[in-house]
Amino acid sequence: MSDNPLLKISSLPNHAPEFDKIKEDHFMPAIKEAIKQAKNGVEIIKEQKDTPTFENTIVALETTSETLGTTTSIFYNLLSANGNDKMQELAEKIGPISSSFSNDILHDAALFARVKAVYDSKDTLSLTAEEDMLLEETYKGFVRGGALLEKKDKQRLREISERLSVLSPTFANNAKKSTEEYKLVITDIDELKGLPQSAIDGAEQIAKDKNYDDSWVFTLDIPSYLPLVQYADNRELREKIWRAFSSRAWQGEYDNCDNIIEIVKLRDERAKLLGYETHAHYVLEKRMAETPETVMKFLSDLQNTYKPAAQKDLDRLKEFAKENGGIDEIKPWDIAYYSEKLQEKLFEFSSEDLRPYFPLDQVLTGTFEHFSKLFQIRFEPSDKYPVWHKDVKAYDVIDTTDGHFVGTLYADFHPRTGKRSGAWKTSFRDQGLYNGNIEAPVISIVCNFTKPTETKPSLLTHDEVLTLFHEMGHAVHALLSNVTYSSLSGTNVLWDFVELPSQLQENWAYTKETLDLFASHYETGEKIPQDLIEKLNASKNFMRGWQGLRQISLGTLDMKWHTTNPDDIKTVEEFEDEVTQQTRLFDRLAGPTSTSFGHIFAGGYAAGYYSYKWAEVLDADTFELFEEKGLYDAGAAQAYKNEILSRGGTEHPRVLYKRFRGRDADPKALLRREELIDRDEKAA
Repeated sequence: MSDNPLLKISSLPNHAPEFDKIKEDHFMPAIKEAIKQAKNGVEIIKEQKDTPTFENTIVALETTSETLGTTTSIFYNLLSANGNDKMQELAEKIGPISSSFSNDILHDAALFARVKAVYDSKDTLSLTAEEDMLLEETYKGFVRGGALLEKKDKQRLREISERLSVLSPTFANNAKKSTEEYKLVITDIDELKGLPQSAIDGAEQIAKDKNYDDSWVFTLDIPSYLPLVQYADNRELREKIWRAFSSRAWQGEYDNCDNIIEIVKLRDERAKLLGYETHAHYVLEKRMAETPETVMKFLSDLQNTYKPAAQKDLDRLKEFAKENGGIDEIKPWDIAYYSEKLQEKLFEFSSEDLRPYFPLDQVLTGTFEHFSKLFQIRFEPSDKYPVWHKDVKAYDVIDTTDGHFVGTLYADFHPRTGKRSGAWKTSFRDQGLYNGNIEAPVISIVCNFTKPTETKPSLLTHDEVLTLFHEMGHAVHALLSNVTYSSLSGTNVLWDFVELPSQLQENWAYTKETLDLFASHYETGEKIPQDLIEKLNASKNFMRGWQGLRQISLGTLDMKWHTTNPDDIKTVEEFEDEVTQQTRLFDRLAGPTSTSFGHIFAGGYAAGYYSYKWAEVLDADTFELFEEKGLYDAGAAQAYKNEILSRGGTEHPRVLYKRFRGRDADPKALLRREELIDRDEKAA
């Protein structure tokens, strides 16, 4: 056991994980031993004769599962970024074991009695705001975990938690496997008319990687899928891959329908056991929105603006498609294609015009410089850290004002077998108290960007640039955390606040001042032309109504899954069709969205997908300050860093935001930015 690298303090800088030593066979023994250690720590807390205090109970409990926390973080992060069948089998075993341990803690009457004793005396304690939040979160965690239930209900809650711990990874694995299974093999290059050379080269590279001779292969990974539906003149090809993408994890070996029904039933049962009306009520108790009614009104108000705007977008697109393609009836697989053509006509540029100016290495360097200008941090490439795949790069993050070490950042950018789709920021260890010391964070961003070919570097779309800025916004939120307790650090905030730091950063990627940091032609070195930046900004709100309605539809679908009585749901398809009827402009022509909706069935966004739009209001309001003061205004950036980024979840987001902005967010800021209302229209 002593040779298990997961059970030793790493000898690497910042005690980063020793990925070169960690093997699959290490996880189960490490988790079992870590649970044993944590249980011993809990027994020490319980057996104390001293009166329960904040230090000997709350802080002791916060730190007693450190090894288990880091071990499971490493496991689940690798499962997402570099998984395989053996890791998936382990997930189905580790999930119930970890869940059982959590329930052991939450249902321990003697331990809860000590926590409650401290909580009941909180008015007599001289706690800081952070300490008060930790106490509040600890007590609520026990209550929401079933500490007040009768024995029979505690047992049922345990069973539900353990089953859900298996279902979520299974859902994610089905979506991943279904995505990986699909290949569209083209043997006649004439079928690829309309596609930019970058997409053709990418398909040729995939074919070589998959051992197809004289062929072009397209997959459902976004860098492969999107150019085909966006540019291919061959409508049948667009329809074929669109139907496949829209039917991921629906029917066949990797069907997720039964998993969805079971997940929502178990979530509903758990909520009712704990005294909540629905799972959404349970979740939203710990969100800024607080109630399903608030969320549904928020979504409905936005729908009233987005739906007519989306219908206008669609009508314009229908007219354009009829005039320029002879299409009498536009279909979903035509939307991206004709949107691109219409954008080219209206703004005299194509998305592909931007790609040569965005080679990944250059963009990454410029992104780092952008964050350095805002927050005085430097990203230094480091070969001191082993990585989990050869594509991964590691960086030391340094504060340029005094040279102190901020944290470790990993970057993993390209699709591969075993890696789930999408993009995310994650943590191997959050900033905060570990082994008696305040430790710096170990953070990772994982994306699925266009891969380099034999003749060209990885050239990003502007959407991929936005994704990089977004995920780096999350990463910097975690890196700049300056708190004591890791459970409150970085991105450990109320869920509908977590997207503010990420979405805010996307705003800079439209500005000349920021684009000039990195946007230059990969062959000539020429800076991105001013007229191209102007066209990019002119087109920024193109199809904004359509895009906004899609987000509202997803947020509504999520809320309906988690507020409807599951006994009234017959099938996934019928339910989705019914609840999205008012938020979509096409009938469903493929599988339901739900079967691959990992955000809500395999991630943390259940009853929380609305938070993307909620946070957009905050980020639009925040960026108006930088537009007013200056994009890199030191005072605004320092205030944002001090009051938002560094504070994590140590105070309520409403308090943090008001302290930073001097007022609550203006709800009309988002619609002003999207040019759906007048720029001068302010909150009432």
